[in-house]
Amino acid sequence: MELDANFWESNYQNQQTGWDIGYAATPIKEYIDQLQNKNLKILIPGAGNAYEVEYLFKKGFKNVFLMDIAESPINNFKKRLPEFPENHILQEDFFNHKDKYDLIIEHTFFCALDKKLRPEYVKKMHSLLKTGGKLCGLLFRIDFGNDHPPYGGSKEEYIQLFKDHFVLKTLETAYNSIKPRMNNELFMSLIKK
Repeated sequence: MELDANFWESNYQNQQTGWDIGYAATPIKEYIDQLQNKNLKILIPGAGNAYEVEYLFKKGFKNVFLMDIAESPINNFKKRLPEFPENHILQEDFFNHKDKYDLIIEHTFFCALDKKLRPEYVKKMHSLLKTGGKLCGLLFRIDFGNDHPPYGGSKEEYIQLFKDHFVLKTLETAYNSIKPRMNNELFMSLIKK
């Protein structure tokens, strides 16, 4: 299956966006609420309608970047938040991106990638983070058995995947997931080695 811009754009055009909950996910929102440094340079890849980006921006984080490969969610975001800086909206392929960030927030991007891309995802995240930078967010802790997104996994699998490039500060079942995902998400906080 070719998970390219056309695939994702088609999902938005056909309103096949079951991953989109319509607001910032509670575990990520509560993580953001405890961040003190409003100058952090933050990336949210595969942001979709970018509710977490909107939440960050409205909380005073002005150095936040939205990335998605599809056009429709970016246009939706621009309509909701026209004051957001245009040069912080990146419509591009994550794997081609070059920059450095203090924090990258993961939410339904990892699970949308073909499983064979996971080692590349880890290397790319590592390369995009500044020294001591963090990768935080949510991963599914169940295997859906799908041949299409979302692709889940297990805590053990993720530990093996990330351990060479990151210090695993937190990788635990999220206690504050939304009801439909309760007990099925892991909150992660990883620090670049």
